[in-house]
Amino acid sequence: MKIALGKYPIVAITGPRQSGKTTFAKMLCPGYQYANLEDISLREFAREDPKSFLETYQKGVIIDEIQYVPALFSYLQLYTDERQRNGEYIITGSQDFLMMEQISQSLAGRVALFNLLPFSLQEIKQSEYVVNSWEEYLIAGSYPRKWKQQIEPGEYYENYLRTYIERDVRLIKNITNLGLFQKFLQRLARRTGQLFNQRSLSVELGIDNKTVESWMTLLEISFIAFRLWPYYQNFNKRIVKTPKVYFYDTGLLATLLNIRTVDELNIHFAKGQLFENLVILEMLKIEPIKVFMAIFISGEMSQAGK
Repeated sequence: MKIALGKYPIVAITGPRQSGKTTFAKMLCPGYQYANLEDISLREFAREDPKSFLETYQKGVIIDEIQYVPALFSYLQLYTDERQRNGEYIITGSQDFLMMEQISQSLAGRVALFNLLPFSLQEIKQSEYVVNSWEEYLIAGSYPRKWKQQIEPGEYYENYLRTYIERDVRLIKNITNLGLFQKFLQRLARRTGQLFNQRSLSVELGIDNKTVESWMTLLEISFIAFRLWPYYQNFNKRIVKTPKVYFYDTGLLATLLNIRTVDELNIHFAKGQLFENLVILEMLKIEPIKVFMAIFISGEMSQAGK
């Protein structure tokens, strides 16, 4: 990432909420100014006068949670083209910038994109935190705050879900029936590691296919779940085959399935599916480029084929 700071005016760090993006950015560039758009007054300043905001914060700044002010992307394009300073901005967000129209239109060729996921099992083992088995790690999940503060998984993820549904869902999309959306999340959790069957979900929940697709895209944008597209040497097969669905954190997945202990996991019908999800995540964290290509590029090819 330090190499990217010397080549691009903007470096973007995306990933799930509370995955450690801010901490990582500050460690990477300790001398940079810091602007957190979670701060309502600062957010309003950026919205009402983006030019003055970017004049105030320049020559090395971390702009946190930039998705709150999408209009900044266009102004960043203007300022970075004028100034020609590499590494001037580090922007972070809890939404996938690749799926945001603003960044694909405004910052193409000007930004280096990185995804930061929570801890891997290897990182946990190398820390002071103790994990006795993969089952224990699966239930505990991988979010840094949960480990640092030693919060029980049930408590942590219930609060995480409540915050996500009450804030992030409303921010990205105006979903009026949040209870139904919660049911969608739970039904999707039961299907982890399985083929993504829109029609089946549609029938079970009494909603149309377009709504299922819209809600699945919402989960992908906000790093809750993702579709993993199959790879075939035959390009036509890649386009028509159905992806599988996985979650970005097994602790959250276990909570959605009401699994609180290793004993409950061991007798649960989805234990094998959860283990598969865990393996996919560890691959994604260890070799992100390869898995990133599988998730996103294959997905783009599939959409193009439609």
